[in-house]
Amino acid sequence: MRAIQVASFGAPEVLTPVDLPNPVPGPGQVIVGMAAADVIFLDTLLRGGWGQDFFPRTLPYVPGGGGAGKVLAVGDGVDPAWVGRRVAVRTGTGYAEQIVAGEEEVMPIPDGLAAATAAALVHDGVTALSLHRLGAPQRGEWVLVSAAAGGAGALLVQLAVDAGARVMAAASSDAKLSLARKLGAEAVVDYTRADWIEQVREATGGGAALVYDGAGGALGTATVDALADGGRFVTYGTADGFAAPDRESAAHRGIRLHMPLMDGPPNQKTARALLGSALERAAQGRLRPVIGATYPLEQAAEAHRSLAARTTVGKSLLLINDK
Repeated sequence: MRAIQVASFGAPEVLTPVDLPNPVPGPGQVIVGMAAADVIFLDTLLRGGWGQDFFPRTLPYVPGGGGAGKVLAVGDGVDPAWVGRRVAVRTGTGYAEQIVAGEEEVMPIPDGLAAATAAALVHDGVTALSLHRLGAPQRGEWVLVSAAAGGAGALLVQLAVDAGARVMAAASSDAKLSLARKLGAEAVVDYTRADWIEQVREATGGGAALVYDGAGGALGTATVDALADGGRFVTYGTADGFAAPDRESAAHRGIRLHMPLMDGPPNQKTARALLGSALERAAQGRLRPVIGATYPLEQAAEAHRSLAARTTVGKSLLLINDK
C-alpha cells in the first residue's frame, strides 16, 4: 500500500512516500481503507520532533491521527458487520491507503455525509465541541474567535452563532475575514493590525464576554486584553507555543482562564461522544467544516508547508481513495 513515512524528525521534506505491507488486524481491531486523512497543525509539530513527552513517536512512523474511509477487514472478536461500513476513525496514524485501528476508535458515518466532511471533523469537530461546552456562549453576548478561519475556529464561529451569541472573528487576511462573515460573524478584525485589541473593545462595547484563542503564543496572551472584566478566556492555540496570560491580573479582573491543552487530549470515551455529536450536527446541516485545501497523499509535505505558512483557509485534507 501507499503511505507517507517519517524516518527522521525535521522539515516537511522528511515526509516520504513509501510502499508498505498491508496491515493485518489483530484481536479487537479493524482495517480501514482510507478515503481522506485529516491533517492538523499538531502533525507538523510532531514531524519536527516536538512533544515527545506527550505524543511519543518511534521512528520510522506513518503520521496522522485518522480520517475517514471504509472498513475492509476485522480481527478476532470484532463484529463482522463492520466490513463495508463507512467510518470516521480517530487513532494514531492516518497518512496511508490502509490503517489499523481499534474497534472503539471507529464511528459510523451518517448516511448522506461525505467521507471528506467526516474526516474534517475527526479532530477539529471534537476540539470545537469540547471548547464550545467549556466556553458556554450565551445568547446576545459578544464572543471573539481568533484564528477564526482555521479548522476549529471556523466551527467555533458556527457553534457560537447557533447558540445566539454575537461573534467577532479575528484573522490575518481579507480572504479569512470574508469566510468568517459567511459563517455568521457579525464583525471582523485583522489581528495583524497594531490596534486590533482596541478595535475589539470598541466594537463590543468594552470587551468580549468570551474569547476563544486559536493562536497561542504572544498573540494569544495579548488577546486576554480584548475581554471585558468578568469574561472567560479559552485557549487552544499552539502555533507559537501556549498563551501565557498573567494569572494575577486575570484574577484581579475576574477573568476565568481555561487552558484545556494543559490537561492533555480528551479520553477516548469523551472524544468518541464528541465526534458522534459533531457528525450528527453535520448530517443535520448545523455544522459545516470548511475544507479549504486538499492534496493527494504524495503531496503531504506541501500540506504541511501551507499550514506552517498559515496560507490555508479552513481545513486541510489528504484525499487518498475518495470515491
